[in-house]
Amino acid sequence: MRRVTRLMREDPEQRLLLAASGAFMFALTALKMPSVTGSSSHPVGTALGVFLLGPGEMPVLAAIGLLFQALLLAHGGLTTFGANLFSLGVVGPIVTWLLFRALRMAGLRWELSCGLAALAGDLATYLTTSLQLALAFPAPAGGIIASFLKFAGIFSLAQVPIAAAEAILTVMVLRNLSQYLKQTSFTYAS
Repeated sequence: MRRVTRLMREDPEQRLLLAASGAFMFALTALKMPSVTGSSSHPVGTALGVFLLGPGEMPVLAAIGLLFQALLLAHGGLTTFGANLFSLGVVGPIVTWLLFRALRMAGLRWELSCGLAALAGDLATYLTTSLQLALAFPAPAGGIIASFLKFAGIFSLAQVPIAAAEAILTVMVLRNLSQYLKQTSFTYAS
């Protein structure tokens, strides 16, 4: 909250990017897509905010998005708010940020770095969710590890293609946005 408050106070021009990042995440996470297992999956939408603002602002944006979804769309729920906030707002953005930085240091083009980091952040979010579910519901035979493998396997069937599509979408949005931002004094947080 302090980072977002400071950003709003010190650089009010960033308000639009903050709002756009939050809206992008909310819109993507609200897209529930049926999974082959009868459940649903969705894109996470945090990578855009990570690339524009940094990972520190994402827990606040994720909290706002999750709260709206729980109250308005009956998606997620208040009882799982903390777990969802941790996987969506903390783990995914940190993985995205760290991998992006490592890939850029390794000399990869920013588009490829952004795409791979967005893909990894999305998958890290769902692997974290799989671990959370495994801890909450250990399998009678095999315990937490068996349960984690089951949940991760189920999620991967739908989430891998969703994550790939989201990575491509994020790069496309950033590429188009960069055309506008080159005309301003904005620099990427990454």
